[in-house]
Amino acid sequence: MKILIFGNGGHAKVVADILLDASGMDPIGFLAPEEGTPLLGLPFLGDAGQAAMTPHDGAVVAIGDNRARRTVYLDCLAKGMTLTSAIHPSAVIGREVTIEPGCMICAGAVINSGATIRANTILNTGCTVDHDCVVGPHAHVAPGVNLAGTVTVGEGVFLGIGTSVIQGIEIGAWAIAGAGAAIIENVRPEAVVVGVPARELTKRTPRERH
Repeated sequence: MKILIFGNGGHAKVVADILLDASGMDPIGFLAPEEGTPLLGLPFLGDAGQAAMTPHDGAVVAIGDNRARRTVYLDCLAKGMTLTSAIHPSAVIGREVTIEPGCMICAGAVINSGATIRANTILNTGCTVDHDCVVGPHAHVAPGVNLAGTVTVGEGVFLGIGTSVIQGIEIGAWAIAGAGAAIIENVRPEAVVVGVPARELTKRTPRERH
């Protein structure tokens, strides 16, 4: 499959690296609103308007910021594009796992049986998602995060590097967990939690959301 990559930063570079290693995937270049640079030997093709003029079979939105990634993902869907997932060959994926379109599953990630990963979500390097978890759309599970069984992660949640979540916890939409947080209680939507055990720091105003 010939794959376009929306994005041209560090995250896009990692996505390209995954696609170059994945069987049947042929990344053909990067699209971004501002002038970009070639990465890993792949060309910068121009802005999103170039997608209609570039033959391709699918696309991946490779933007780290959850809200920005959601916007581009929905725009691609509205234009009838096929969104595909970038899954590193070293990822371990159990039986009866559902991975919706547009996800990024990085090297060393583990998804155990019965888990569901919703559309346009990032499972970053070496994270673990245990049995029957549900990770909502447009979320980002950072490197080294560990989710115990039956955890529910809402839309747009960001779990910072090294976060741990005990079994059965629910994390509300667009919440943020700081690096190394240990989450042992449910987290409200839009909340920011930090520490061991994790405590709510603030609830963001609309201006502060990203």
